[in-house]
Amino acid sequence: MEIRKYRSSDITDILRLFYDTVHTVNAADYTAEQLDAWADGNADPDVWDKSLAGHYSLVADEDGSIVGFGDIDSSGYLDRLYVHKDRQKCGIASAICGRLETYIGTGIITVHASVTAKPFFEKRGYKTVKAQEVERKGILLKNYVMIREM
Repeated sequence: MEIRKYRSSDITDILRLFYDTVHTVNAADYTAEQLDAWADGNADPDVWDKSLAGHYSLVADEDGSIVGFGDIDSSGYLDRLYVHKDRQKCGIASAICGRLETYIGTGIITVHASVTAKPFFEKRGYKTVKAQEVERKGILLKNYVMIREM
């Protein structure tokens, strides 16, 4: 597996991975209605590309297939971290997250972790600041604001 910088040509595969992962991995913690509000399959590739290109964004590539991706902005906000639904618990998220954390170096990293992802971040030393409900398309989804001092 190679971890490399994001390229605009990755966007189609990233959007498919995002949708598939949300609708399978997160299904144990969220309702079908919540999953559809979170990832409806109609994400705008131009908006996502602009966001990923504007952040420090990494892709895990395994034999030409994207198996994970993540990004962090210059303020230390870890925006996204997703791993292919069939490649969970293989160290991919840890590898990407480690590189994102190293990029920030010192300071505080903030993440809005899903119910599903909260244990992953806790194992990495993130502390919960608060639980919250965010609205997506009129539907409430629970997540956690978490921080880690680097």
